Amino acid sequence: MRPERLVVSVQALALRIRESFWFLPAVFGLGAIVLAEVLVAVDRVVIDHGIQIAVLDALSASGGRSILTTIGTAMLTVAGTSFSITISVLATTSSTYGPRLVRNFMADRANQLVLAVFTSTFVYAVVVLRSVHTDVDDGTAFVPVIAVHVAVLIGLVDVAVLVFFIHHIASSVQITSLQKRVQVELAAALDEAFATDDDRVSTTPRSSSVALGTTIRAGEDGYVQSVAWRRLVRWAVDQHAVVDVRAMPGRHVLRGDPVLVVTTEAGERVDLDDRAVRQLRACVTTGTARTPYQDVRFALQQLVEIAVRGLASGTNDPYTAVGALELASAALVPTWRDRATVTACLDDDGVARVLPHWPEIEDLVGTVFDGVATYGQEHPLVLTAAVDLARRLQDDAPRSRRDAAAEFEDRVRALFP
Repeated sequence: MRPERLVVSVQALALRIRESFWFLPAVFGLGAIVLAEVLVAVDRVVIDHGIQIAVLDALSASGGRSILTTIGTAMLTVAGTSFSITISVLATTSSTYGPRLVRNFMADRANQLVLAVFTSTFVYAVVVLRSVHTDVDDGTAFVPVIAVHVAVLIGLVDVAVLVFFIHHIASSVQITSLQKRVQVELAAALDEAFATDDDRVSTTPRSSSVALGTTIRAGEDGYVQSVAWRRLVRWAVDQHAVVDVRAMPGRHVLRGDPVLVVTTEAGERVDLDDRAVRQLRACVTTGTARTPYQDVRFALQQLVEIAVRGLASGTNDPYTAVGALELASAALVPTWRDRATVTACLDDDGVARVLPHWPEIEDLVGTVFDGVATYGQEHPLVLTAAVDLARRLQDDAPRSRRDAAAEFEDRVRALFP
C-alpha cells in the first residue's frame, strides 16, 4: 500500500474508532491476555522457588476454578446487560432526539470503557482458568494463586465500574447532558472556522477563489469529514504553492468532483505528478456520514434538531427547545462578538498557503432563527428565548453585524400572536 493511501486509511480509521464500541474492548482484551500470561508465569516462578507470600491464601485447584468461573460468568453476564442497556438508550435517543445524535452515545468514552472493562475481565478469567491443573489432570497440580487473587481484585473493581455505569447512563440520557455535549462540539467546531488574526490564520476578506489551477478530484464518494490543514500548509510551503479547498467538511462529493485547486504563489497553473496528487488527496478524509469535528454546520444542526424535536406535536416540550437555544447562544455569541471567518491558513512567514471556505457567522445564526420561524410559531416560550438570543447578539455585536442582529429580532417578534 502506498504511504499516501495508508495515511487516508489511518485517518478514516481514527474517525471510526472515536465512535466505535469495539476498539477499547479489543485493546483491553489483549491487555488482559498479556496480564494473565505474565501473572501465571510469575506464579510458576514463585512455586518453583518455594516462595511463600503471606498475604495470599493458599487455594486448591477446585477452589481456584470456582472463583475464576464465577467471576468470568458474572462479568460476561454484566457485560451483556450493560450492552443491552446501551442499545436501549441508543434506540430511545434515535426516536426522541434524532438519529444523528446516536453517535454522541457511541463516541462516549465512558460507555466504551465500561464494556471494555467487563469483557476484558471475562477474557482474563478464562485465560487464567485454563492454567489451573490438578494431579488427576496431568500428574502435577498447579494453582496460580497470584493470578486468582488479582482476578478477585479486578472483580471488586468491576463492581465499582458497574455502579459508575448505572450513574453515567442515567445522567447521559438526560436531555440537558446531551445538549451540553453537543454544545461543546459546536464550540470546538466554531473555534476551527472562526478566529481572530494570529500567526496561524488570517480573517482578512479576500477575493473569490482563483479560476485557474490544477484541480484535485475526489477519489471516492462520501462526505468530507476532515481536512488536514497543517499538512496542506507544509506541502504548499515545500512546493511554493497555494491550495484552494473547494470541498469543505460536511460537503458530499462524488468520485471526480473537485476537492482542491492548486496554483503557484503567482496564481498560475502548476503541473502535479501522480505522487503529489495522492499526497493532496490524503489530506482530505471522506466517509459515509457527517461528523461535527470540523463540520460547523452539522455541529449547529444537532442543537437545532434537538429544539425542533422538542416542538414536535408528539413531544410538545418547548422547554427542550428553550434549553437548546440557550446553549446555542453560549457558543454563538462569543463568535459573533469578536471573531471572523478564517479565510486563509498561513505559513511561518505569514503567507497564505491554504484557502478554506467556511460559512459566514450570519448564515449559521440564521439557520437557528429559520428553525424557530418554521417550528416555533405556536410556542411563546420558544419565541421569547429566540428574542433573548437576538438581543444578546445585538448587545455584543460589532458595528458590521448590528443590522443583522436587529433583523433577527424583528423577524422573531413578527411571529408573536
